[in-house]
Amino acid sequence: MTGPVRLLIVDDHPVVRDGLRGMFTGDPGFEVVGEAADGAEALALVATMRPDVVLMDLRMPGMDGVTAIGRLARSGSSPRVLVLTTYDTDADVLPAIEAGATGYLLKDAPREDLVRAVQAAARGESVLAPSVAGRLMGRLRAPAEEPLSQRELEVLTLVARGASNRDAAARLFISEATVKTHLLHVYAKLGVNDRAAAVATAYDRGLLTPGGR
Repeated sequence: MTGPVRLLIVDDHPVVRDGLRGMFTGDPGFEVVGEAADGAEALALVATMRPDVVLMDLRMPGMDGVTAIGRLARSGSSPRVLVLTTYDTDADVLPAIEAGATGYLLKDAPREDLVRAVQAAARGESVLAPSVAGRLMGRLRAPAEEPLSQRELEVLTLVARGASNRDAAARLFISEATVKTHLLHVYAKLGVNDRAAAVATAYDRGLLTPGGR
């Protein structure tokens, strides 16, 4: 792209906005076209200011950053969104990336890294803080959870209610050996070694609910 990168700063803390504006205003490669204190204000400014990059905080009162990122993506707006936040937990990182953020940096990033990240985002390149990249790689490498079959859930439900293998077999009109086979498959899929752990893990993952399935 030619000309300075047009930048919109979105953060609910005025001191942070002032600091970022001062950092980028002094660089001829950037033009700060506006500031917003929450996601709703950011959406309005994007429509009028046409920034190339939106530097977006996540946790803000009113409309949060993830919601704003998703709405920008669905609207077909052109700016790239670079998240700049204090938080790098899965609960923050994954929704932001899935919503359409181009990059994700933490507020303790050195000035030079932030400048390069905004330039990269303007070119459409993804930039991730090292800790964030590590989290995403870990998620990609982790084996996907294999869902339980309907029959396996039925067996596990009866076990959770205190049924023995024989009881479960009689209730489901299958052999006791088949019940044992289903339980072995359940243990493997849930990563456990016994009935109690299987039931506890199933409740923890929402596969079983008290009074329900």
